[in-house]
Formats: sequence, structure tokens, C-alpha cells
Amino acid sequence: MSRVGRRVINIPNGVKAELKDNHVAVQGPKGKLELKVPKAYKVELKDNALSVSRSSDLKGDISRHGLYRSLINNMIIGVSEGYSKQLEIQGVGYKAQAQGKNLNLALGFSHPIIFPIPEGINIKTPKPTQIVIEGIDKKLLGDVASTIRAYYKPEPYKGKGVRYHGEYVRRKAGKAVV
Repeated sequence: MSRVGRRVINIPNGVKAELKDNHVAVQGPKGKLELKVPKAYKVELKDNALSVSRSSDLKGDISRHGLYRSLINNMIIGVSEGYSKQLEIQGVGYKAQAQGKNLNLALGFSHPIIFPIPEGINIKTPKPTQIVIEGIDKKLLGDVASTIRAYYKPEPYKGKGVRYHGEYVRRKAGKAVV
């Protein structure tokens, strides 16, 4: 029994939701998002609130009931408030700079890394060692942040690399001199 799936999704003011067949379209002040819901689930709009129900009690349908409710809820939050992630760069000479539709990363390699910014994502660099990623699609935002972090993950000896804001990197001791 999915407790998350049974919760009602309240639609805030300024957000408009449309249901057509198995498509849920949500439009708000920040933009528009769409999701195709499988036929095993039914989305209903009543009194400015959405609810997701399932037609069968198969194990797979039960397990994905809460997932589709969360995806629709994330869409509504995205078009009304938006999402944001921050990355920090640590290391001498390591920096980032947003240049138009590209992010230029200097991470100690012999060449700069040019990351093309996907459509629907905004990247700002208030400081050379700080990257702020904003967007309305939570999944795309997380994918972009993890891709940038994967260019140089924080290493445990000196702590150099790209990390999420507030991420703790467990440090190791170096070689012991005898």
C-alpha cells in the first residue's frame, strides 16, 4: 500500500494543470512541463488538487504509484518555485566561468573542459569557485550537477575537486614517514 501515492497534490495559485488521456501538462510562472503517465494509473483534477490512483494491485503498479505522484508534485514545484543546486570547486587554480551557453571549467588538466549547458538550465558563477545551477526540471538539474561533479570528483587526500555545497569529503592520511 503506497502512502505517498495516496496523498493529494495541491496546486498553488498561478499554476495551471491540464489532463489529456495519459498526459499531465503543468504550466506556471517559471515554465511548462509535461509527463506521460502509464495507463495503469489515473490522474484526477478536483478542486484545484490532483490525485493519482492505480487500477490494479500488481506488485509493479503498487511500487510505482508513489513514484508518479512524486514526479507530478516535482513538476508543480518546479514551475512555481524552481530548483537550484550549488557546486563548490576546491584546488589551487581550479575555477569555473559561465560563457554564454557553455561552462568553462579549469580543473588542473592540460586543457579546459567546455560543458554545453542544456536547454532549460541556467548556470551562474558568482565566484570563480562556486557554480549555481537553476532550472524547473528536477531530474535534468540533478543530471547536470552530477555530470559536472563527475569531471573531477573530490579526492580524499587533499580534498581537491568539484563537490556539492555542504558535502563532507572524508579525508585520509598520506604516507607515513618511517
